[in-house]
Amino acid sequence: MTAAARYVLGLDGGYTGALGLLASESGTIVAEARAAGASLQTHGEHQVEALLAEVVDELGGLEPLSAVCIGLAGIERPQDETVVRNILKRLGYRERAQVVNNAVVALVAGSAERVGIALLAGMGAIAYGIDRSGRTARAGGLGPLLSDEGSNYWLGCAALRAAVRGSDGRGPQTALTPMVFSSFGAASALELLPVAYERGLSRLQIAALAAAVQKAAERGDAVAEQLLESAAGELACAARAVAERLEFDAPYPLVMAGSAFAACPDLVARVSRRLELPLARPARLEVEAATGAVTLALELLRA
Repeated sequence: MTAAARYVLGLDGGYTGALGLLASESGTIVAEARAAGASLQTHGEHQVEALLAEVVDELGGLEPLSAVCIGLAGIERPQDETVVRNILKRLGYRERAQVVNNAVVALVAGSAERVGIALLAGMGAIAYGIDRSGRTARAGGLGPLLSDEGSNYWLGCAALRAAVRGSDGRGPQTALTPMVFSSFGAASALELLPVAYERGLSRLQIAALAAAVQKAAERGDAVAEQLLESAAGELACAARAVAERLEFDAPYPLVMAGSAFAACPDLVARVSRRLELPLARPARLEVEAATGAVTLALELLRA
């Protein structure tokens, strides 16, 4: 890096992981850094600061950076943006910066015209859209107590309950029962008790069960099949809620991104079938969402 060279940082961060991309002024990606994820609402300010410090340090420090875009889970209100801007100042960065929800950078990464809807499903689930007039709308994404239906965690909780109900006769027998129990070293619901309550199951452990739902559905399990259909219905509902508050008069991309679509690839087709949005062109995001953050950072640099 020469003294005159200018670089930007684009970061996409969710609950389970973060990716920072260092790009030259021409837009060429020159370095990347991966770190454990952090959500402002769930992990808190100090964890987000540790995440940003780790990524910046791995990419060579603050000195070459002339613009930064941070796309982070949990950025919902103006005060959330202020918190992250203050973190950047504490780290010593005082150049141009933009702070947005990570659904925004996913949409930018998947829509060249910056118009459409992003359906982001990982540990949480959110739909975010923008139309040609610049109007924006969002639905979901308020954490496991208030929303996030269709997410990995939501599916994992449903799988846990289905496994237990199947084991004690309150629900239909399902392949999920042995799969879920064995994943925690338990042979019965009673053996699952200390795992769930004494040692405690983390959100990450529960979310990991989403992959078991996909596997059981592939084997023809009716319970797992219904869980995936329910998740797809919830995600499609979020996308429709956004579309109904926007105006689209031409085909537009509906970008599906996040670890839920990686754990359960069937969700892409299932959501697509349930959208009921004739102009939407659903597709899974094939590039890193962090490239959208790089695009926004480069726009800041050139403004």
